[in-house]
Amino acid sequence: MPSSATIKLNSGHEMPIVGFGLWKVTNDTCADQVYNAIKAGYRLFDGACDYGNEVECGQGVSRAIKDGLVKRSELFIVSKLWNSFHDGSQVEPVCKKQLQDWSIDYFDLYIMHFPIALKYVDPSVRYPPGFTDENGKVTPGKASIQETWTAMEKLVEKGLCKSIGISNFRGVLLMDLLRYAKIRPATLQIEHHPYLVQEGLVKYAQDEGIAVTAYSSFGPQSFLEMDMQQAKDAPLLLEHPTVKKIAESHKKTPAQVLLRWATQRNVAVIPKSNNKDRLAQNLDVLGFDLSDAEIKEVHGIDKNLRFNDPLNYGVALPIYV
Repeated sequence: MPSSATIKLNSGHEMPIVGFGLWKVTNDTCADQVYNAIKAGYRLFDGACDYGNEVECGQGVSRAIKDGLVKRSELFIVSKLWNSFHDGSQVEPVCKKQLQDWSIDYFDLYIMHFPIALKYVDPSVRYPPGFTDENGKVTPGKASIQETWTAMEKLVEKGLCKSIGISNFRGVLLMDLLRYAKIRPATLQIEHHPYLVQEGLVKYAQDEGIAVTAYSSFGPQSFLEMDMQQAKDAPLLLEHPTVKKIAESHKKTPAQVLLRWATQRNVAVIPKSNNKDRLAQNLDVLGFDLSDAEIKEVHGIDKNLRFNDPLNYGVALPIYV
């Protein structure tokens, strides 16, 4: 059964508080994973141009709708604008391409993936383009965040997406965006786990009526397969003594505790799994509550340790320094 818990966005739409993240879902399994996740009760799917699997995501959605598992109106589909398409003239064309890849008419939420403008790369040259241009170099673009955001606002006006949001923004950029935004960002998606709590940023966004979505809720777990040294050096949160102790006291898994730590504070989560049992467990993170003391204990794990930083991938874009 689908989780009925939602967050009311400032755009007036309801967003499920637990969704399925599509980062690093491989092309050969993606359609089946999306289909099975819908079957398990997931209704929010968090995708992106940069993930390179939107065609397969759309195949999974189309099959689920055809088989009567769900209606399009019951799904909340999220995608993201990549850095190479920040020029105002490129925003609508690439959004339409992504909609075509998904085989849908609109996104429920369309997010600026990073506050980074890179040189435009034509999709016929390479898609998704990644961080480099056609010559393999990281070349900054000239579009301001305001130019890009204004173009995204037009997507809402044209019905191509219902809500627009931002990702990987820090407080000062959000403050600036709110000065000129005609349509306020509905959501802020950030790396958020007990090693990187970002409590002040979460509070500021929520106080401004902007919903917060956490990615990489399990911390280093997501980055080990990328051979990232920072992830190798960090003890696994799923095996952290504090998390395990709380899990045992509630008869839940460590993963469920980490997800509940977020959702109990009205932070949405987007875990993924191709395991049927874990799919159900990750969705079932609303039926128990952590005590204030337990939430404080989890907060105490904070190391201000960020994994999803371009510098950690060897990309010279120091957005977090």
